[in-house]
Amino acid sequence: MAIKTLRATGHMGAGMTIEIMCGEHKVYMDQPKNAGGADLGPAPPELVLAAYAGCVGSLGRIIAFQDKINLRGMTFEVEADYDPDCLLGRETTARAGFQEMRLKVNIDADLDDAAKQAFLEKIEERCPVGDNLINATKLVTVLAK
Repeated sequence: MAIKTLRATGHMGAGMTIEIMCGEHKVYMDQPKNAGGADLGPAPPELVLAAYAGCVGSLGRIIAFQDKINLRGMTFEVEADYDPDCLLGRETTARAGFQEMRLKVNIDADLDDAAKQAFLEKIEERCPVGDNLINATKLVTVLAK
């Protein structure tokens, strides 16, 4: 199969708001009010958590269909720890990114716990968002002309 390219475009909105177009969908990111924002949307790191949960859920549906599993539903709880000092430009040895991310999944299907774990592992193997979190992806940033 050929490589597929995804694209997002965006710009700064009012205050701390960032507007991003993902295909035909507009996504708003903002900062909480206590950080100078208007809290009109999630902060960018929170969208990483949402993207991971969304990817796991989407793949759950795809794999359930492919494996003929009667998947009635899934719920997700994702949390991650980070040190905001780097983001704020303070002296720190901490990295800017998450130090750890944890995902808790509840699977509503006619599977025993071992089969649910195997199903979850299959999802993890195929999740592109999880893969990008686990493995280094070449990141190229250029100044637009």
